[in-house]
Amino acid sequence: MAFLKHNGRTVCYRLLGDSTKPLLMLAHPLGMTQAVWDDMIPALLNSFRVLTWDLPGHGASAAWPEASDQITPEDLSQEALVLATAAEAQRFHFAGTSIGGVIGQQLVSKHADRLLSATLTNTGAVIGTPDAWNTRSASVLELGLSTMAVDIVPRWFGPSVCEQQPALVEGWRVIMGRGDNRSYALLCEMLGRVDFREMLSEQRVPLRLVGGSDDVATPPDTLRALADASGAAEPVILEQVGHVPSVECPDKLTQILVNNLA
Repeated sequence: MAFLKHNGRTVCYRLLGDSTKPLLMLAHPLGMTQAVWDDMIPALLNSFRVLTWDLPGHGASAAWPEASDQITPEDLSQEALVLATAAEAQRFHFAGTSIGGVIGQQLVSKHADRLLSATLTNTGAVIGTPDAWNTRSASVLELGLSTMAVDIVPRWFGPSVCEQQPALVEGWRVIMGRGDNRSYALLCEMLGRVDFREMLSEQRVPLRLVGGSDDVATPPDTLRALADASGAAEPVILEQVGHVPSVECPDKLTQILVNNLA
């Protein structure tokens, strides 16, 4: 684990593997941490150098500064670019899930010259509604993440995973509950403003989309709408998988990345 300063904040990241291999950056979902990639990293290191990091107020990364009352996709993409530069990678492969996929869309639309490819999972050009995200933001500030995690975390995973691995669900409730309430709330508000439908119409980055058949947050139709907006191929939909394939079926997602990028 390593740390760097960006715009006055400490960002926690891991940079693993052979520096002669192409860099693959991995961005995690809202409320989780870079640990979502742990089961994939050993196999990915056969083909890539791998960089993961914690989003603002998540894991070991510092909370969003009190002086700023808004987070934008560009803020997050700049953080990713600073990390890529720290890894001495002018261009890199990118994969991101959920809000990680939003970072990917920002990179695709505004910083395509830095990308070798983008694989976006369980995300959308539009995710949910502004009212729903603003309501969640207000609830988190009122109740706290540890309370909200009780209902949110089971929505991340497919029914079979929740039934078969109750300790997994409880463990991620603990992790989510340790996050920074305000940073999470600001990221919710950002997701309520996100709309990439027009921004992706002329993108030229090799783009692969992946979703889960049991994802209630970004269901398959959301991925198909993103494919239509971006010109990407039909999404790969993983059966009996929810919102976080890197946790639910790491071997399958690893194979997708290796087959399409290596």
